[in-house]
Amino acid sequence: MDALRISKKACKRVLPFGLGLYFAPWAVLAAVGVGLLDFRRNTQRTLGSLDRYFAGNGVFTWLLSPFNLLMDLLCLPYRNEGIYTLDDLPTGYREEIESLVTSAADSQLVAKLEDKLGDAERAMIFFKWYGKNVETTVDVPDFHGDFRYVRTVGVSVFNSRQSTGKHFGPLRVTLRVLINVNDVQSKDAFIQVGSHTHRWAENKIFVFDDTLLHQSVNHTDEPRYCMFVDVLRPSCCPWLLSAILTGVRLVAARFNACFYKHWTMVR
Repeated sequence: MDALRISKKACKRVLPFGLGLYFAPWAVLAAVGVGLLDFRRNTQRTLGSLDRYFAGNGVFTWLLSPFNLLMDLLCLPYRNEGIYTLDDLPTGYREEIESLVTSAADSQLVAKLEDKLGDAERAMIFFKWYGKNVETTVDVPDFHGDFRYVRTVGVSVFNSRQSTGKHFGPLRVTLRVLINVNDVQSKDAFIQVGSHTHRWAENKIFVFDDTLLHQSVNHTDEPRYCMFVDVLRPSCCPWLLSAILTGVRLVAARFNACFYKHWTMVR
């Protein structure tokens, strides 16, 4: 059975490339070349991560690599650092993120969400998604504010002993900001991005480019609550990135269920 499963897996990877090389060799070679240029930004460049990028859950990242590399150019002179501290961001960004931290504490966000989690292994609630407010049964009016840089506000909840697999985000119009909001004490709750491990017990805020290979882990016996915030990438033309993201929202809304199929969505 293992041999049959491996054979099927190999066919699913080799056949599409073979057909592409036969019918449109130059287009396929160009796409692979751009993908390799994009993939090399990852610090763990193993055969497994390469396979995941080109034929696994990173395939959308690969297909969108020309667009993502264009975003890197558009954001110059602000280079894509991959992993950031809060202090690396401009003042306006820090102020908006810090206001979200204050609002989460003042609204007793964790207490409001505890009853919603139930037996769900992983749950997600959105208050704002790509700039559009989302109606929820959890009332935190400040999360629906008119932000200049913040575009997505949500909370991801991992129940005890839950983790994601290693995966790539698809787009680089925004940076991902994760904010731990329930005082995790154990070092066994963390996010790993490439070779970098960020532990919530050591620092509650983590900012990164989520098109890099990453994995979120909660190996504790307690739930882990993290705010899930997207901010526009620093650039000289935030209005243009905002317009691009609005277009992305209109397209991505049709495929949103695909990206969150392993999550329980809370309203």
